[in-house]
Amino acid sequence: MNYYSLHKKSPDVSFQEAVVNGLAPDRGLYFPENITPLSKEFIENLDSYSNEEIAYEAIKQFVGNEIPDNTLKEIIKDTLSFDFPVVSIDDNTATLELFHGPTMAFKDVGARFMARCLGYFNRNNDNKVTVLVATSGDTGGAVAHGFLGVKGVEVVILYPSGKVSDIQEKQLTTLGQNITALEVDGVFDDCQDMVKTAFLDKDIERVLTSANSINIARWLPQMFYFFFAYKQVYKQHKEVVFSVPSGNFGNICAGIMAQKLGLPIKHFVASTNINDTVPNYLDKGVYEPKPSKATISNAMDVGNPSNFIRIQELFENDIEALKRTFSSYSFNDEETREAMKVIYDDSKYVSDPHGAVGYLGAKEYQKNNAGSLSIFLETAHPVKFLDVVESTLPVKVAIPEQIKEVLDKQKVATAISSYDELKKFLNSEKVTV
Repeated sequence: MNYYSLHKKSPDVSFQEAVVNGLAPDRGLYFPENITPLSKEFIENLDSYSNEEIAYEAIKQFVGNEIPDNTLKEIIKDTLSFDFPVVSIDDNTATLELFHGPTMAFKDVGARFMARCLGYFNRNNDNKVTVLVATSGDTGGAVAHGFLGVKGVEVVILYPSGKVSDIQEKQLTTLGQNITALEVDGVFDDCQDMVKTAFLDKDIERVLTSANSINIARWLPQMFYFFFAYKQVYKQHKEVVFSVPSGNFGNICAGIMAQKLGLPIKHFVASTNINDTVPNYLDKGVYEPKPSKATISNAMDVGNPSNFIRIQELFENDIEALKRTFSSYSFNDEETREAMKVIYDDSKYVSDPHGAVGYLGAKEYQKNNAGSLSIFLETAHPVKFLDVVESTLPVKVAIPEQIKEVLDKQKVATAISSYDELKKFLNSEKVTV
């Protein structure tokens, strides 16, 4: 399988090159040259297969022969060492819990898969790799944990100062070893822009790659969730709709990839907070990125979502074709808190603010589309947003063991405020790779 740049100004590359490069030289995101649907028989008998078998069938064409089958199966087994349950909320609504991994966020799967692929590619290589990643919240912790101790890989994480939760910050600033945190005076978009600029800076004196969802090895494994959810509900014989809390749009884009592989998903809802670039695009037909705004669903505070260009590619840049399968709605913090209350009052289910935005999108879609089963993604454990949850709901959230491990550790981060400072840091001896 080869990958091409969506800017169409760079040579095609292999899976390994796309993973190691992260971003094409023309600043374009990589995209697979072919998407071959899985067999109808396989889709119709998903409950006959384990999650590991499903994931292998979904991903193998995109890896090709660059990782041996047995090694790829071991990578998948190691990646999927936790559950992905669908929990009923009401007769027509359910949630897919994606927070049962080591950092209690949906990004654990992509981070673990990518870390193990990169570890394989780097197994006999003396050229060390620096994973440079921007985070709006959960990516940082998932990447830090996924790459912790991986031979030949150093991780540098940029996060916006004061715009991630306390627990999220602990998860990315306390691990040490090969993990370094840079606290940026700015918003997530500033962090993301710095990362993209560094990739193309020929004066950076090290090999860089990204573990954001711009990297295909972080993005593609997110397809697995949608297969696992469908496997649990398809015998209800209802059409299935997914409402995905969306910031950088990698997760919902991966869901559309699962649909292209043959998974019979009726519709996707991209549920956003007040960072409403995509809802506005669908409404007006003009794509106008804007500076991000801070909300209680901070992992979605993205004003220029990188992965939306991949969604446009999947629909050949035809906005009308996109609208037939894809809707997007925006909600503010007040609506988000009210949704958390409604979910709890109706079902005693405790949602985090991101899941609540997903619930709102599901309910908005249901207003004119009755009868389907809407599954919203619960992308992080409520404990990661403790202040918001406990100030909104009459609950005391128990602290899971994964979180207890980091609460008493000392934050270690270096403050920066410009790209020049990032470049100086990367070219200094502080990063030892």
